[in-house]
This record gives sequence, structure tokens and C-alpha cells, in this order.
Amino acid sequence: MSASMIDWNVAVQTGTRLVRPGPQVSHEEARQVVDELRDLSRLAQGHVRDFTGIRAEEDPAPATIVDRPGWIKANVDGFRVVLEPLMEQMQDRGSGGLLSGGPGGAVVQAVGSRVTGMQVGAILAYMAGRVLGQYELFLPPDPSGRAPTGRLTLVAPNIVHVEQELGVDPRDFRLWVCLHEETHRTQFTGVPWLREYVQDQMTRFLLASDLDPGAMLERLRSAADAVADAVRGGESSLIDAIQSPEQREILDRLTAVMTLVEGHGDYVMDAVGPEVVPSVQHIRQRFQGRRDGGSRLDKTIRRLLGIDLKMKQYAEGSRFVRRVVAEVGMDGFNKVWESPEALPTHDEIKEPVAWMNRVIGPRALDVAPPEANEA
Repeated sequence: MSASMIDWNVAVQTGTRLVRPGPQVSHEEARQVVDELRDLSRLAQGHVRDFTGIRAEEDPAPATIVDRPGWIKANVDGFRVVLEPLMEQMQDRGSGGLLSGGPGGAVVQAVGSRVTGMQVGAILAYMAGRVLGQYELFLPPDPSGRAPTGRLTLVAPNIVHVEQELGVDPRDFRLWVCLHEETHRTQFTGVPWLREYVQDQMTRFLLASDLDPGAMLERLRSAADAVADAVRGGESSLIDAIQSPEQREILDRLTAVMTLVEGHGDYVMDAVGPEVVPSVQHIRQRFQGRRDGGSRLDKTIRRLLGIDLKMKQYAEGSRFVRRVVAEVGMDGFNKVWESPEALPTHDEIKEPVAWMNRVIGPRALDVAPPEANEA
């Protein structure tokens, strides 16, 4: 096996060294938070299943509760599962180039893998202070050698930090977060083809990289320009800067599906209703203000890492789901999960009627309730 292009141990070490500590709580308080998050994740499972109508796995494992260093390690493990086989293919394809096993390639790997590991670690350290939870799609095989379906992870110190910062009811906020993340677990365990589809699109995106040294240098220049533009307050992102033409097409498909699943999660966490989370409207209002705020440096980093794009995805995806459910009900919306062909395109996310006409048929739209006019 050839040397990795990323030194994963350096990534973990850098990330855990740079990450900020979480809020100060006693051991007893920390244990109570962990226990409650596990209980609330189980409670959220039933609410999500009943509300969405998606038949997901029965009695899934409780959420895994981690601290910030634990989140970093979990994500590095996930990156390895996805990226290492791809790096092998890219190195094989790049024979004779910078990524090959020749003298030049050996230097790039020996020096570059540590540098890249430090870069990955620094990014994860930043993200580890922001992420409340996630459904991890890609995990190392379990001891039996089987690839696990996925794992729901909640980052306890971040949840406590945000609920304190916003001044919201802790139990309501924790259940609200669990509703969003359990929606992702329901999507990926209840829609049999979805996980494989996302993995396939990610693989295609990475393998579409242009390994020609001249093209790679041009991309690096574009990335440098993107950094300068973001610092000036522009809209550039590193994601845009490093794409090949083929990658842009694939990224459109990936963006569309991730906008859908994120928007669906946002829709469900709010729509499950005040009887489940009594202070949901107050939480949403305060939380949205936090998403929109931040220092200039924070906004620059968010732009560069594509986090602002993710925030936009939540809003666009949630509008799409809300509009479709308003017009054709939850059963009509759930046709989106029937096959990859039924997924909305990037353009259809912005124009839900176009998706409904294509997938459901125009007759379903003859009588639209007043909410249908909401963009």
C-alpha cells in the first residue's frame, strides 16, 4: 500500500491541540447532559417516524455522545474510509506525475502528507466548536468486517454552549437538535439507495480531479484568489475555486441532494410542533440570529469553508419541503425518496413547482392552498 497523501495521525493531533475547550461543567452535570441527550434522541426517533411517514430501521442504536476531540477523531475515521481507496486510484492514475512513487512524488508525499494533515486538523478544530450533531454515513468496518449503516453523533459541549449563549430552555433545545439529526438518520436508513447515491457522487467528484500539474497549479492560484476575495468581503469559496468542469456538474447533483436532506431536517425540527417542543418558535428565532451573526473573521472562514453555502442550503431546502408539503401533502412530498431520478435538481430546489410537475404531475397542483404562494 502506498503512503497516504494525508497524515491522519497529524490531522487528529493538530485538531485536538487547536480545538478550544468546551463550557466548564462539573462531572455530574456532564453525565446528566449525556444521559438526557441519549434519552431525547430515542424520543425524537418516534416523533420523526410518525411525522415523516418514512419507515426507518426499528429500534436504532442510541446516539453517540462525544466531546470536541471525539468529534475530530470520528471525522478523521470517516475521511479515511472514503478517501484512502480514492487516493490509491488517483495515485495509480497519476503515474509519472507529482503523486507517483518517483523521486518527486516521494518528496511530495513525505512532506505534503504532514502539511495536509495539519491543514485538515486545523479545519476540523474550527468545525469541532460549531457542529451540534451529525449522522455519520461513513464508518470503519466493525470487528466482524461488516460496514455499519451509520451512526448518529451529538457534540454535547457545543449543544450546552449554544443553549447557554441563546438563553433558551435546555430540554427543549436538546430535543429540537435531536429532531433534526434523527431526521437524517431516518432519511439514510429509511431510503435504501440514498447512502450509496451520496457516496457514489462523492467518489465521482473526487475522481474527476484533474491531476495534470499545470491544471493543479492553476487551481491553486484560483484558491489563493478566493482567499483574498473572501478576506475583502467577497463571495468566493474554496469549493468553487478548486473544481474542474466535470466536478462542477457533479457538485450540482451533490448540492441538490444535500440541500434536500438538510432542508428536510430543518423543516421537521420546526414542524413537529409546539406540543413536542413548546418553545420552538423562540428557539428558531434566537438560533437564526446566531447563524446570521459572527465576527468578520468568522464570516470570512465560513465563506471559505463553504459553511455559508450550507446555511443557504438549510433555507432553500426548507422552503422547497414546505412548499411541496403545503401543495401535495407529506405523501406527495415523499415521492422524492422513490429513486435518484425523483430527486430535485439544483434548479428545481429553487422552483418546487417544476419538480412537482415532473415527478407528481400537473393535475396534483390544480387546487393549491394559500400557503403554496410562499417562496
